[in-house]
Amino acid sequence: MPGAGFRFETGCSFIRLATVSVPQHTMSNQSETAAAPGPTPAAAPSDFIRDLVAADLAGGKYQQIVTRFPPEPNGYLHIGHAKSICLNFGIAREFGGICNLRMDDTNPTKEDVEYVDSIIADVRWLIGGWADDRLGLKAAGATPAAQTIRGRPDFYLGPVSAAASTTTGVEPFYASDYFAQLYEFACQLIRRSKAYVCDLTPDDTDEYRRHAKESPFRSRSVEENLDLFGRMKNGEFPDGTRTLRARINVAAPNVWMRDPLLYRIRHTEHHHTGAQWCIYPMYDFAHCLSDYLEGITHSICTLEFEVHRPLYDWVLENLDLPRPLPHQYEFARLSLSYTIMSKRKLLQLVNEGLVTGWDDPRMPTISGLRRRGVPAGALRRFAYHIGVTKYNGITDVAVLEHAIREELNRIALRRLAVLRPLKVVITNLPENHAENITAVNNPEDPAAGIRPVPFGREVFIERDDFMETPPPKYFRLRPGGEVRLKYAYIIKCDEVVKDAAGQVIELRCTADLGSKIGGPTANRKVKGTIHWVSAGHAVDAEVQLYDRLFTVPEPDAEGDFKAHLNPHSLETVTAKCEPSVRDARPELRYQFERLGYFALDKDSPPAPAPGRLQVFNRTITLRDTWAKEAQKG
Repeated sequence: MPGAGFRFETGCSFIRLATVSVPQHTMSNQSETAAAPGPTPAAAPSDFIRDLVAADLAGGKYQQIVTRFPPEPNGYLHIGHAKSICLNFGIAREFGGICNLRMDDTNPTKEDVEYVDSIIADVRWLIGGWADDRLGLKAAGATPAAQTIRGRPDFYLGPVSAAASTTTGVEPFYASDYFAQLYEFACQLIRRSKAYVCDLTPDDTDEYRRHAKESPFRSRSVEENLDLFGRMKNGEFPDGTRTLRARINVAAPNVWMRDPLLYRIRHTEHHHTGAQWCIYPMYDFAHCLSDYLEGITHSICTLEFEVHRPLYDWVLENLDLPRPLPHQYEFARLSLSYTIMSKRKLLQLVNEGLVTGWDDPRMPTISGLRRRGVPAGALRRFAYHIGVTKYNGITDVAVLEHAIREELNRIALRRLAVLRPLKVVITNLPENHAENITAVNNPEDPAAGIRPVPFGREVFIERDDFMETPPPKYFRLRPGGEVRLKYAYIIKCDEVVKDAAGQVIELRCTADLGSKIGGPTANRKVKGTIHWVSAGHAVDAEVQLYDRLFTVPEPDAEGDFKAHLNPHSLETVTAKCEPSVRDARPELRYQFERLGYFALDKDSPPAPAPGRLQVFNRTITLRDTWAKEAQKG
């Protein structure tokens, strides 16, 4: 990967390629679950694409299924890509196949090594421990090898075997590695009078196609077209002066079949091939032939490419290709409420400083979701749950949030933290009182065990857990009222201390000292239970409270998506946390009890240091607060 600064190293556990069927694995992510129980194995999903794959195998059409995930490296992957990754790798996993990771890098003006590296990292994370043994990679630097099949020339580049991956470097597939073969295929179309060099300007080309009008250059001879195309390749002509077009039908009902462009001139260096080429194939030409060169059996695209399928088939059928041809299938792309997924608009948010970067935890990018603390298993669960159809629609973001909560509830370690502290003094405890309270690490997983949490005469509670004049059915602390401090004592509020401005700054309470677990009044019932942190043992942490980035379900419906940015999508507070938070690890997930799910930020110091606090990102609240607001409206 010239200039990329990244290569999969040999022996990496990520590269466990298989060319034969292996046992399926349950959907899990060991790096994130730690002491959490294993998930219940999910039943394999059923949809029209999987039905087609199953029928092709049952009928003997293919010996092994080969899918591919072919993003263009012109931006970071988002949750819509996650659905495609889960579909393509899921099919490979369920049917004993392989899914090639390919960079569809045919447009050098928009692509960058940064995006290549981010795509690799995102795919690696999302399939890790689930379908990484289905990942198709090629030997580093490899290009399609020439071969002869039934006396006809051919080219093929397949994934390396598991044995080869331990002795040589491997990397993703690149469409740009096929430029030499694609050029030869284009020349073959010219020789068959199926393509011609056109001198119309880009605007004139669009106009002629729109009005079903033939190009004045359509009748050029084969010899002239080959000469001009060769000179295009050699760099004789400036950008935009000539293109190579397919000769199909300028009056076709499907506008994509009206002599579409196959090549254009761009004197621009390429992130992977450098300055070797100045003509670049169009996506519709490179896509189908890349699939063929890699031996893809099922080329799965989103629904907007359905009108491109006739061109996909035309290119393949008008070349002398000796191996079975791939076939394209389409499914509805993911559209998610309260979200935009246009790469162009996401880039706009980044460039205008409206978010901190592609991995801002408010972004729908895979890297943003990962940084926010969303487990890979939750995205896979979501992708399986919403299914695969041929009908476009908007999926409620609450479905994603439910999958996240469900996964985090299973794996998250419980900790005590107070976001907006209010001091409570327990007056019937001595000044130097200190004891350890036993707390549960994860009620969903008895194997996670228990931990000691220090408790003293002074504790912090949430400011929202006290009201002087509460409304009906308020069961938290009030003057003269009682609540239980979770895992500890029942306390009663005796006195409210205020500052000169009338703000509550302290509560003075008494504890029922027999109400702790094992005490004589431990079974005494009170209606409210609140969390707390011992003031004398508290650890400060910066907590970033993330929320939805947009305030309306369809932020782009009226064109100005930025008008609906949520001004409250991020609030930063300094929280008081129990001491064990010092040992938080970025690969683990935490539930701050009664508050939500949190993860240590990737740029956080591993432990508190002078002048530097640990930084936690709120992944999601415990409950859907947006649904409550909608009901109020």
